Amino acid sequence: MVGMTDKDHDLVTAAVTAAERKSDAEIVTIVAEKSDSYHDVGLHYAVLAMLLVPALWGFLPQTVIDWAFGLVLGWNHDLTRGTFMLLLFVKLASVFLIVRYALAYPPLRMALTPGSTKTRRVRRRAIEMFRVGAEKRTKGRSGVLLYLSLREHRAEIVADEAIHSRVTPEMWGEAMAGLIDNVKAGRPGQGMAEAVEKIGLVVAECLPKTAENSNELPDRLIVL
Repeated sequence: MVGMTDKDHDLVTAAVTAAERKSDAEIVTIVAEKSDSYHDVGLHYAVLAMLLVPALWGFLPQTVIDWAFGLVLGWNHDLTRGTFMLLLFVKLASVFLIVRYALAYPPLRMALTPGSTKTRRVRRRAIEMFRVGAEKRTKGRSGVLLYLSLREHRAEIVADEAIHSRVTPEMWGEAMAGLIDNVKAGRPGQGMAEAVEKIGLVVAECLPKTAENSNELPDRLIVL
């Protein structure tokens, strides 16, 4: 994962300052390493794998099952109900623990997390950050948050009332697409700066600069 350098910080800060010269909007930029640990995803995979064990046994030929039990209990074994349930429990627990501990490795867990889940978690985190750092913190309700989550390769733009009511989500499309392309290419700082520039063009049309507007939110890049 590519992090943010001092040059990236300067690049994004300069882009925010330039964009706010043309608009009353206040742009906040936040970069997070990740938006969630997705431990619940690992748990869900472990439970699913465990539940597949009896289903798999149900599809296996009886000869294969007898052979497997023979390896464990001996060829002249007497398979009682209690013995069968004990072996089934051991199998279920083993599969659960193997998958659970395998997915304790963050890169593997992230790779197996569905894209829709990542999108929802990044969106939820962005809204949380917006409520803390930008919502209703400007006189004209003109805050805009650009939030980037590096590990998920996802970003969100969340705007306060004065901008949200005038800008459709599609209008942010160019900024978002360029940002993600740069992140995948290992240029997150450049991507953030270019996205801020495009956001500035959008908000300048709906909230042009007025003389009484002051800088109400910090221009610097926030890294979590």
